[in-house]
Amino acid sequence: MAMACPALTHTMIAFSNRTMEAALDGDSRRAIYGGMIPGSGAPAFSLSDVGGARIPVLIAAPHAGRASPADIEAGLRNPAIAKLRLEDRLVDKLALLVAEMAGAATLVAHAPRAMLDLNRAPDDLDWSMIEDARPDGSQHSSANRRARSGLGLVPRRVSGVGEIWRIPLSQNDVTNRLAGIHEPYHRALTRALDDLRKAWGVALLIDLHSMPPLRVRHPGLRATDFVVGDRFGASCDDHVASRALHFFSQHDRGVAHNRPYAGGYVLDRHGRPALDIQALQIEVCRSLYLDSRFESASARLPGLARLLAELVRVLADEVLPGRRDQGLPLAAE
Repeated sequence: MAMACPALTHTMIAFSNRTMEAALDGDSRRAIYGGMIPGSGAPAFSLSDVGGARIPVLIAAPHAGRASPADIEAGLRNPAIAKLRLEDRLVDKLALLVAEMAGAATLVAHAPRAMLDLNRAPDDLDWSMIEDARPDGSQHSSANRRARSGLGLVPRRVSGVGEIWRIPLSQNDVTNRLAGIHEPYHRALTRALDDLRKAWGVALLIDLHSMPPLRVRHPGLRATDFVVGDRFGASCDDHVASRALHFFSQHDRGVAHNRPYAGGYVLDRHGRPALDIQALQIEVCRSLYLDSRFESASARLPGLARLLAELVRVLADEVLPGRRDQGLPLAAE
């Protein structure tokens, strides 16, 4: 079913390079709807407040999408369970609330992860899912190989559910999804981070995800509430990840670093600390903001948002002080 888009008061753009630049060069404080979900024509994502951000931070939610076209629903063996298990349930609501409190920009996916995973490389695909022959010369991604486990560019199976599709994909399906969802999302993210860096001298991407509760491996150890991922030091400077870890410890929260979630394609592609674009992935345990069935928001969501908004402001201060000393203008001034 196509998503009802509140675009009457916003802008919807298919996001070629030219239209992307035109949109962001205009009033970038508004929500800009971009990309196009094949099969429905609904926007694949929304980008907000790049020009109006009060700090040099963008919060992204690549696994938040729930706008499933009818053909995707029909192709899934058990649509309700498969989508729920793949989705970072309601993390878009969390991201938007955190951004509002902290003054950050946001990029929220509307295309469902079951259709295409924005945190996977374009070639991270299980070719046994494709009814056509594999293209000559195609290469496996070395950055984040997940397809063989069933969680590649187009997920094939989910733990506890098994195979999720009734019918195979065609190469045309994959091509259309890459062109309508994957490519414009990552172009938009690249441009937004570059614009933040130009305005502030530095940019910080927080790639926000949610995770099922992690098993406590040894008696007496506390549960892990958050996992901070930095691709083992590749996507941001050490002091940025260290500050995030220290923040959670200070607030008496269970936190892990890179294990079991170090980040994926988003951090590989967009984390460029040598060019003053820092990128962190933050996984949030779903028990912190969802009900016991992990379906609906709980009364704890606003409190979690306040905690994460404080973290976002702390991290903004962490990446900014040296820039202020150089006399660079602040975008909020």
